[in-house]
Amino acid sequence: MPIRGYKPTSPGRRFMTRSTFEEITTDKPHKPLVESKKRGSGRNSQGRMTVRHRGGGAKRNYRRIDFRRDKWDVPAVLATIEYDPNRSARIGLLHYADGEKRYILVPAGLQVGDRVVAGAKAEARVGNALPLRAIPLGTQIHNIELVPGKGGQIVRSAGASAQLMAKEGQYALVRLPSGEVRRVDMRCMATVGQVGNVDHENQSLGKAGRARHMGKRPEVRGVVMNPRDHPHGGGEGKSPTGMPPKTPWGQPAMGHRTRRNKNSGRLIATSRHRK
Repeated sequence: MPIRGYKPTSPGRRFMTRSTFEEITTDKPHKPLVESKKRGSGRNSQGRMTVRHRGGGAKRNYRRIDFRRDKWDVPAVLATIEYDPNRSARIGLLHYADGEKRYILVPAGLQVGDRVVAGAKAEARVGNALPLRAIPLGTQIHNIELVPGKGGQIVRSAGASAQLMAKEGQYALVRLPSGEVRRVDMRCMATVGQVGNVDHENQSLGKAGRARHMGKRPEVRGVVMNPRDHPHGGGEGKSPTGMPPKTPWGQPAMGHRTRRNKNSGRLIATSRHRK
């Protein structure tokens, strides 16, 4: 999945890079697994804006992905590798031996025609899904469940992978891409390998228009605003913030810890913030 550049025919083209999409085998998704998707534009269920700088962008249809991998001991063949506008990773259509078809995240190294299987007795091979208790130590994994049977919730973006470090009692120790080491129930499923489209992080948008296509709206720095609009605003010419960084509403920002989740936090063995 190499990256291609462009001739600098315009200022926006000069630094633009994108994937060559060599691995894509079809441009038409499997219709029974496609559904319409309503754009939220950063609003919650009450219609109030909870995330700024989102809106617009190209229309997208949602592809239903099998994050659970709960079809145990039924072999499947990877039939296609497709582009998914809703995520950075590539998706692949599995044709199961009993005729069912499902989408999965395509790991690096998996090719069209390869066979995969899920289950406790499956081989720890790229693309296969197993409970953590059945995966050898040191194995690279992705699409990891946090609650047994709920489906993979973490390590799902392009190029991401975690490592199975140890097994202690009912928990496995997993080192995540951030450096955090977390305890995960050994009944939870995970897929062997690294998520594909590894070069995604090396792409350069090149122009603001590509960000708008992705549904990202402009973000203005606080230091260039007036004092009434932002705590960082005001001053003659370029001026420092003059205070610890704050949000437009005066709350601490940039490094201030806001996470309060005792149910999940108690399972963190090593924080990503500790040196």
